[in-house]
Amino acid sequence: MNKSSAPILVVEDIPDILELLEDTLRSKGYPVITARNGVEALEHVARELPALVITDILMPKMDGFALTQNLRLNPQTSHIPIIFLSATYTSPEDKAFALSLGAVCFMEKPVDPDEFLLTVAEALQGLPPIPEPMPEREFSTGYRARLENKLRHKNTQIARIERLLQSLPADQKPAFEPMLQEFRRHSKEIEKKLNDLPRPGDAARSKS
Repeated sequence: MNKSSAPILVVEDIPDILELLEDTLRSKGYPVITARNGVEALEHVARELPALVITDILMPKMDGFALTQNLRLNPQTSHIPIIFLSATYTSPEDKAFALSLGAVCFMEKPVDPDEFLLTVAEALQGLPPIPEPMPEREFSTGYRARLENKLRHKNTQIARIERLLQSLPADQKPAFEPMLQEFRRHSKEIEKKLNDLPRPGDAARSKS
């Protein structure tokens, strides 16, 4: 694959962040294509192999963890470097899991533009090399753990805001109500992903 002509695929569900990342890359002459979730990203990849994938983690339909595992397990896409960007999955365990999936770098949002561009340039040069893909069973176990941890965190945030809204004066509530709606949306997305995962022991029961 000719990395000088292949596009960079940016996967992000928040329009303002997606536009910022796209503009930053285009300002340096990189060709860019975009997707709003992992499902759209895989559709793009099926049509044209990108030189690099830059992806958020928390997204509807298919998140960045699942997208990366799909790419790594496909021999046609396993060589594509992947950079994670996230403002939500930022614990040491989240970062370790992201890198163990085969991402070449994990960056927290908001990203520094210079650091971001340097990381992109290094990834396009194969620095660092891409590790072997994670086995499916190991992925399912680690993915479930990350989702369950994030769901607990989101539900704690929801409970805190709900308590706060009960005590705030009416003129201050509008500042926190959009945050509550966003956290509820995130919680539902994570719950759906958990429900779609096979339960531990399902495979063993299906063989018996």
